[in-house]
Amino acid sequence: MVEIAPSILAADFSRLGEEIQAVQNAGASMIHIDVMDGRFVPNITIGVPVVRSLRSATDLTFDCHLMIEDPDRYSPEFVRAGAQMVSVHQETCPHLHRSLQLIRDHGALAGAVLNPATPVHTLDDVLDLVDYVLVMSVNPGFGGQKFLPLAVEKIRRLDRIRQERNLAFRIEIDGGITLDNVGEVIRAGCDIVVAGTTIFGTPDPAQAFDAVRRAAEQTQLLRA
Repeated sequence: MVEIAPSILAADFSRLGEEIQAVQNAGASMIHIDVMDGRFVPNITIGVPVVRSLRSATDLTFDCHLMIEDPDRYSPEFVRAGAQMVSVHQETCPHLHRSLQLIRDHGALAGAVLNPATPVHTLDDVLDLVDYVLVMSVNPGFGGQKFLPLAVEKIRRLDRIRQERNLAFRIEIDGGITLDNVGEVIRAGCDIVVAGTTIFGTPDPAQAFDAVRRAAEQTQLLRA
């Protein structure tokens, strides 16, 4: 079953608890939390204290995407703050195997992230360790960007690899997801769809979430 992960990067931060509660009431099982440090990407978002405070407000799965330099320093802190999924960028991890194992050792699912210009083959030697691969379909750093179609072929390639090697990692997509392209990424093999502006950039995030979920479910039925 494909999961839709609303990205709180696009939410109203003055009403963050309410925004999360709205999508939870609509049936969301997880939220996507973008952590940016102003160095690896040209933006700064939220840190460990915010994640910890949100943990007391909801029992949704926290999918923390670390767009930061030196993720090994901080990934255990996000797990302790309540993240059940933590992903790190291939581009920031000189010892990616160690970085992923560190996350798993602290009790969370470990994900590896690929920027649009980073090829899939750079993950060949860790695909037996990752719990999921996050394919960026925009350049990281800001919400509201347009979807880059090259991400679709990356999803197809990852799906072929996991079938050929009998691996169980999930495939996640993040960036520019709309009602017009959600079906395409699911048909390519995506399991987790991150959507920010499409959900929280509307007057009714719950209704928008439901629309994305229904589009995903319809695609899955047609694939079955």
